[in-house]
Amino acid sequence: MGICIDELRLLVVRPTLKQLRAWSPGMEALLLGTAAQESELGFHLKQGSRHGMGIFQISPSTHRQIWDKYLINFPALASKVRGLASQRDFLQHPHAELATNLRYATAIAWLVYRSAGVENVEYSDLPRMAKLWKKHFHHGPSASLRDFVDSYRKLINVMENPTLQNEAAAVDTAAANKTDTLLTEDDTTDCAPQCTTAGKPQPASLHAPSPDPLREHLPESRNPHTAQSNARPPSARV
Repeated sequence: MGICIDELRLLVVRPTLKQLRAWSPGMEALLLGTAAQESELGFHLKQGSRHGMGIFQISPSTHRQIWDKYLINFPALASKVRGLASQRDFLQHPHAELATNLRYATAIAWLVYRSAGVENVEYSDLPRMAKLWKKHFHHGPSASLRDFVDSYRKLINVMENPTLQNEAAAVDTAAANKTDTLLTEDDTTDCAPQCTTAGKPQPASLHAPSPDPLREHLPESRNPHTAQSNARPPSARV
């Protein structure tokens, strides 16, 4: 058993999304379901070299993509996300924040979905949440849509949350049975997250590098002129 679901919801996921002005019942449920499937709500923080880190099991490569290919276009948002990270530890071991900083990890997990154009999802649409996870978040073919649904039903007890009781009450037995018929695997190939710039086109001025110099401390830029070894930690800025 990992982190208490109500504590994770009320103390981590919800306040993080609200700070980023991205909260909705559906997005909250999607992130909780992702944590349930990826790490059993934090039971595992690191499961081997082929897995990511933290409650969302985000890989270092995905972490770099979020900063180098997506947040670079949104400097104001990048500043908010950087504000969730540690002041010094982030400079020395940026990927470790995914395991040790729950709110920062939640922000990056949300950005994985946002960078793919996922702004929201219906709270009661469990099949769609499973498909969004498989398409945009999951790192390989080892888990299925059914695994996501089973993890959600096992670990996410929505009815204990009074804020969402009205929405949960609308999910009757017929809807639950309908879930089984909607779980068709669209793609069984490796679906490692890929960051895009989905959404509204940004003004040209936003495509300049982020004014936040701290993003430069993430290992290995994609720029061939500045690329460094994955194994080489960034230098700490004193």
